[in-house]
Amino acid sequence: MDILELNYLDVEEKEEYKELIGKVLQKCFNEENLENKKLYVNVVLTDSKNIKNINKEHRGIDKETDVLSFPMYEKNELENIHLENEDILGDMVISIEKVQEQAQEYGHSFERELAYMIVHSFYHLLGYDHMNETDKKEMREKEEFILGKLNIKR
Repeated sequence: MDILELNYLDVEEKEEYKELIGKVLQKCFNEENLENKKLYVNVVLTDSKNIKNINKEHRGIDKETDVLSFPMYEKNELENIHLENEDILGDMVISIEKVQEQAQEYGHSFERELAYMIVHSFYHLLGYDHMNETDKKEMREKEEFILGKLNIKR
């Protein structure tokens, strides 16, 4: 079973995107013991204009963002899920333009920034958030753990 469905919306298709995203998601699935749950993630790579429109349409926020996450399950539902058929864990929408901008802004590689976006969004799909300091710390530790396991450095 493939854990990734990758779609492109007004950005160039690149094999290295698929390889990196697949590798990062596989590590996330393994670390969170989801590899046998018959779940997959739909990832849409797009540009700043499209992500702004999606953000406005779905969240009522009329501005660009780097990543949007649309989970299909509540955090507590995933622990006891037993699927007979494949089902979607959730959707990720990532602005490739924002990934490029932020990689430059933070002084690290495009690969590191895209990997971070995937891990960050993955944990949103699992119900994690960063609205308060305790939750933010827990989410950041999980994100850095995955990136460290993949040897993706700042």
